[in-house]
Amino acid sequence: MKTALVVALAMSCLAGVAVAQAPNRAGTPSDQEISDSWIYLFTRILVLRQQQLDFQEGFKWNELRHRKPGAVDWPNPNLDVAYSEAWVAVDETSCTIVTVPKIVDRYYTVQFLNGWDETLANINERLFPNKPDGEFAVCLRGANVTLPADVRRVDLPVKYARVLLRVELGDNWDDAVRLQHAFAFRATGSPKLPDIPKTPIFDLDKLPGVELFDYADIALDSEPDLNPGLEKQAADARAIGKAIKDQAERERVAKVVREQTYPEYAKFGNTIGHGVIYNGWARPAVVGNYNIDFIARTLVTFGGIWANVMPEVLYYRAGTDGTGATLSGNSSYTMTFPKGELPQSLAKYFWSVIAVDPVHYRVLPNPRERYLLNRETKPEYADDGSLTLYFAAEKPANAPDGNWLPTPKGSGYRLTFRFYGPIGGVANGTYFPPPLVKMQ
Repeated sequence: MKTALVVALAMSCLAGVAVAQAPNRAGTPSDQEISDSWIYLFTRILVLRQQQLDFQEGFKWNELRHRKPGAVDWPNPNLDVAYSEAWVAVDETSCTIVTVPKIVDRYYTVQFLNGWDETLANINERLFPNKPDGEFAVCLRGANVTLPADVRRVDLPVKYARVLLRVELGDNWDDAVRLQHAFAFRATGSPKLPDIPKTPIFDLDKLPGVELFDYADIALDSEPDLNPGLEKQAADARAIGKAIKDQAERERVAKVVREQTYPEYAKFGNTIGHGVIYNGWARPAVVGNYNIDFIARTLVTFGGIWANVMPEVLYYRAGTDGTGATLSGNSSYTMTFPKGELPQSLAKYFWSVIAVDPVHYRVLPNPRERYLLNRETKPEYADDGSLTLYFAAEKPANAPDGNWLPTPKGSGYRLTFRFYGPIGGVANGTYFPPPLVKMQ
């Protein structure tokens, strides 16, 4: 019943239908239009926030920045991979050449996203099976450029894109880092570079309020949304940005954001938009490409910016155990996979689970300095072939060391379970991880 109510509320938002909306003056935005527009616009503001932080750190256009394993600062990082990052600029006369080394039996992908956190392209052996390594030219769609015959062209619908490169660490991190550093970018010309818009840089535990709409024109003018069907939300955001120049209307909008938008946003967060919860695990309905589901797009951007598309990876999230009780570091939990549904049987490449704090979604420090469970932690199996994982502040007496993920005593947390190269029930949406069971 709770899930049905959340989905109904979310669908009403997507349709622009008022839900328990207060009366408003003629020509002014309704309460629901305010809530929808705030949630819609927040995606773009989150991406602009990260872009500003990146360039403050020293990013340069069309240059990869290689991160040390684990050295990333965004929500829900994947600690199974070495990351490299970039912002790419192309135009009618300049492409960006991506050099990809030869990689065998190790997951990798070069992901390109637009300013709304929508995945535009991936470069990997799955999409280019005949010649997955060598040089690729990332170009603006329609650009009239001459490229060498052996360079494969990848067209983008935008001039500016975010890049996230992932190379699986596996059990040999030195090899992974060597391969990571063998990737390279270079521009073929001198593309025109944009001025990065100045929008709020806020802490993620303090959501912006009415002031979000002060930046509606800046955010929307700097990069239009490519998704058809969301023109109303964009137009409403602009209209609200103009309306709040009147102090009385600004106070009304601020009140709606506090009293309606924040609760709706939190409620949608339980199911990651239009997703489904089963066994305490939420599975999003869309990831990486969102179509008209701006609610899921904002929630995923907030809780795991730069998420890839479902054929690459599927994320499940749990904030409760199987009974619906909030996960607590003061309790210990088990999670048992039967022999026929081991996690490695549902991922072509690899699986992992991490614990993150419930506000910033950052991995949680612990004395053991273990931040995830995966095949490299060498989990042990029971005599019947099943696999039990343990989540506790102190290792339970009967838990093999490689099966135990330390969790924070005295505070709550969430788990994120990843399946890279999802197959079977993970790919078709019929599978959910087993529930967490509180140990007595």
